[in-house]
Amino acid sequence: MHHHDQAPHADSHGHGHSLAEDMATLRRLLARRDALKWFAGTGTLALLSGCGNAESSDDVVIVTDVTPTLASTATPTSTSTATTIATTCIADPTETAGPYPADGTNASSGSTANALTVSGIVRSDIRASFIGTTTVATGTQLRITLTLVDVDATCAPLANYAVYLWQCDRNGDYSLYSAPTESYLRGVQVTDAAGQVTFTTIVPGCYDGRYPHMHFEVFSSLTAATGGRHAILTSQLAMPAALCNAVYADTTLYPASATRFATISTSSDNVFGDNTAAQVAQQTPTFAGSVADGYTASAVIGITR
Repeated sequence: MHHHDQAPHADSHGHGHSLAEDMATLRRLLARRDALKWFAGTGTLALLSGCGNAESSDDVVIVTDVTPTLASTATPTSTSTATTIATTCIADPTETAGPYPADGTNASSGSTANALTVSGIVRSDIRASFIGTTTVATGTQLRITLTLVDVDATCAPLANYAVYLWQCDRNGDYSLYSAPTESYLRGVQVTDAAGQVTFTTIVPGCYDGRYPHMHFEVFSSLTAATGGRHAILTSQLAMPAALCNAVYADTTLYPASATRFATISTSSDNVFGDNTAAQVAQQTPTFAGSVADGYTASAVIGITR
């Protein structure tokens, strides 16, 4: 739960406001997103299982019970409303930020070493670059909802926390590093009253040495989200094996991912491999959808304060 990322091997909109200026925009976005919350609960059917890891009574997984119909560039819509999450949860383990965080904790080969301080980082759709170019990262669309809960307070939702999400592209490259001219697949959102943030992104590719994953950092507020050293949690999400097998079958869209994925598992991964089954289960989002229509996903992030 604390090891390093291996280096990957480049892939081939505009949002402009500072973090402070984005506060007003966020309020409007959060109000609009109230109509787009996904169902939460333990009784709905997941179309894809998570990595084959045993689940325990400590697991909490939010599952959407709607399958969206998505065009390749469309945003899914839903008329469903969020329900109360379960009252049993565990704390997500701390994981490495890896070598590509662009959060001010290391150097970058791109236009900035700290994307958190750049105008435009606060956004829900993170597929486009926002520094210098507007290149859109291509890949299988994914709309993922994360729910922050307080493990020490009966899993109560945590509102007004900031979540920074970043990931590699379909080729396994990271913007601002191995894809130095791009800034896509990075963004910040603030949790609403239900403790939720939603990002529209793509399914990440698989690169040598790592199980397919996403990185995230949690901050106590948007004001605090100015650098990785201020994060109250740094961790990762594991992509379900069934999802990876389905998405990586398209070797034109995801070149080499299927071959690399065949050599790795959560148990052999140098980040997820030393976690408990319950931890890996919580770190593995629940997915619904298809390659053709795109996917929705959801996961609980347990915070201890």
